[in-house]
Amino acid sequence: METPDTREILRKFRTFAVVGLSPKLHRDSHRVAQFLQEHGYRIIPVRPGAESILGEKCYATLTEIPARVEVVDLFRRSEAVAPFVDEAIAIQAKVVWMQLGVIHEEAAEKARRAGLLVVMDHCPVIEYRKHFGSSPRPT
Repeated sequence: METPDTREILRKFRTFAVVGLSPKLHRDSHRVAQFLQEHGYRIIPVRPGAESILGEKCYATLTEIPARVEVVDLFRRSEAVAPFVDEAIAIQAKVVWMQLGVIHEEAAEKARRAGLLVVMDHCPVIEYRKHFGSSPRPT
């Protein structure tokens, strides 16, 4: 299946729940979330057992987040994403974004059938830089 327009996703949606966000500065999940935050996106960490990361309160699951989540950004192994896709559907997210190397066709198809856009095997930072350079978040 064709990847949706990442430029439009990054332009339109402002709130990213980052599943698997690490508190460790050197981890990709931390660097990506920090980039998004620095470029005007709201990030909501989903990390069981953590209190806060990047100044934001952490949640153990997507369903615990009281705010509206538009994009569910998955930093999980491919074989572990299906339950998070189910949660993304349950909270009526608009997009499931699986990071570089993360591919789960069955979960992706389930999300698409529920009306969500699905991006697999892409990084939002790479896509952002490709479309917008290093500029602040487009409106």
